[in-house]
Amino acid sequence: MFKELDPLLHSQLRLAVMSLLLSVEEADFVFLREKTGATAGNLSVQLDKLNEAGYIKVRKYIDGKRPRTVCKITKAGVDAFDAYVKVLQSYIKK
Repeated sequence: MFKELDPLLHSQLRLAVMSLLLSVEEADFVFLREKTGATAGNLSVQLDKLNEAGYIKVRKYIDGKRPRTVCKITKAGVDAFDAYVKVLQSYIKK
């Protein structure tokens, strides 16, 4: 039987964010928005969901006079992503 895919990672935008964060130490909001092509509002909502799940850490601060949001994938996020990929691979092999 097929295993259930993690519904949190099954969203195209959240999966894209996680993929990007796997390849960098951390990424700011503008970088993620440009790479994913998401609107600022949609990206913000999806980052909140990933943060609440413990898959990423979000740090907000003021840089000079500008607010910045920086995201970093957590160990739990890496583990969840790896598990998601393994389940997808099991779908392909069946």
